[in-house]
Amino acid sequence: MADHNTYQSPLSSRYASKEMLYTFSDNFKFRTWRSLWIALARAEKQLGLPVTDEQIAELEANREDINYEDAAKREREVRHDVMAHVYAYGLQCPKAKPIIHLGATSAYVGDNTDIIQMREGLRLVRAKVCLVLSELGKFARKYKDMPTLGFTHFQPAQLTTVGKRATLWANELLMDLDEIDYRISTLALLGSKGTTGTQASFLELFGGDHEKVLELDRLVCKELGFERTVPVSGQTYSRKIDSLVLNTLSGVAQSASKFANDLRLLQHLKEIEEPFEKSQIGSSAMPYKRNPMRSERITSLARYVMTDSLNPAVTAATQWFERTLDDSANKRIAVPEAFLAVDAILNIYSNVVSGLVVYPKVIEKHIRNELPFMVSENIMMAAVKRGGDRQELHEAIRTHAMAAGREVKEFGRSNDLIDRIVADPSFGLTKEEIEAHLNPADYIGRCPEQVDAFLDECLLPRVGEAESSLGDMELKV
Repeated sequence: MADHNTYQSPLSSRYASKEMLYTFSDNFKFRTWRSLWIALARAEKQLGLPVTDEQIAELEANREDINYEDAAKREREVRHDVMAHVYAYGLQCPKAKPIIHLGATSAYVGDNTDIIQMREGLRLVRAKVCLVLSELGKFARKYKDMPTLGFTHFQPAQLTTVGKRATLWANELLMDLDEIDYRISTLALLGSKGTTGTQASFLELFGGDHEKVLELDRLVCKELGFERTVPVSGQTYSRKIDSLVLNTLSGVAQSASKFANDLRLLQHLKEIEEPFEKSQIGSSAMPYKRNPMRSERITSLARYVMTDSLNPAVTAATQWFERTLDDSANKRIAVPEAFLAVDAILNIYSNVVSGLVVYPKVIEKHIRNELPFMVSENIMMAAVKRGGDRQELHEAIRTHAMAAGREVKEFGRSNDLIDRIVADPSFGLTKEEIEAHLNPADYIGRCPEQVDAFLDECLLPRVGEAESSLGDMELKV
């Protein structure tokens, strides 16, 4: 039950999915700590240290059941979260108590867990990016040959298609997918590096046997499902890793924001709208309104992620020598919240794309209003073929276009450029001959072919026809 006297992060209460919330939860964190202690004990036993099967079995039996009250009480006394949890685990595992955390420093559980959480978070982000890409692909294919006004500078430009525009959104997400895959593939555990990264404590434990120290790192790494540990470190892994991961998340946020801003403009034009539910209220004061609130939420959260990505960049730049602790409080907030926000962004993105509403008649109307201007060169060429003077015809069209523009802008009338050209004997063209140039499909270039090629060669080989098996993609509010 909610505590209405206590601040709760909207990322938890309103936006993020239960899967991402679990990834950065206390249970995930402290169970991973215990998995790391078990992996360490198992590796140390295998390498000849006095650790017994009975002790390891006791640790495993209590891996999941975190005695939080004992840990909290102890932390109030010692002001050290790792030692508090070592103590609490020891209360549950009296036989194993002497060997818990043997040779390790706090970063062994803290930093390795951070890497594991970020890997799991990136995997979830990846799955959701693939789902959004799949939905965008379906939309692009469906509307690959539907002409629409292109815009440069948000001014009407050469025609494109609704589907081709969707490939622009998808292409940026594909770029993000490349970054996500690279980041996942290059994440490495800190491993067992000791207090300043020299592995001196483990070298002491193994009586100067360097190969056993290296093997300990390999065994822990393998048990936690990683291929390698970082080659060198201070007490912690380089905080540049956090910065690189959040840069990757920032990239997803940038792509989502681009899509959402475009959709907000399209909704203003009444060409394409985000889903609007039967009982949804658009405005408390104006009942008729259908505000693009989901797209606005995407841009709002994306702005947060993009600025949040600066936190680990500054942290990485200001670490001293082998370790300072001014990273800790910041990264406890900055890293999880970036993941939670991107998770929420992708939930909304998926919801919006799967329910986009296209209004072909409005799109056609906008094309009709602008197409006469855009085909003026074709009309001029046709008139030249009838014996007209290209230079004189160019000036005539320019004059007619300026006059037609005034009719539209100053008086709110329809574009009458075609009627003006028909009435001008210097062109020698009938209305039917001129209107033959007004088929929008003649001005979309290779859009349908580009869409098919992009989907078949770039998007589908990467993501296929992704289906949602993520369980919690519904909007909370």
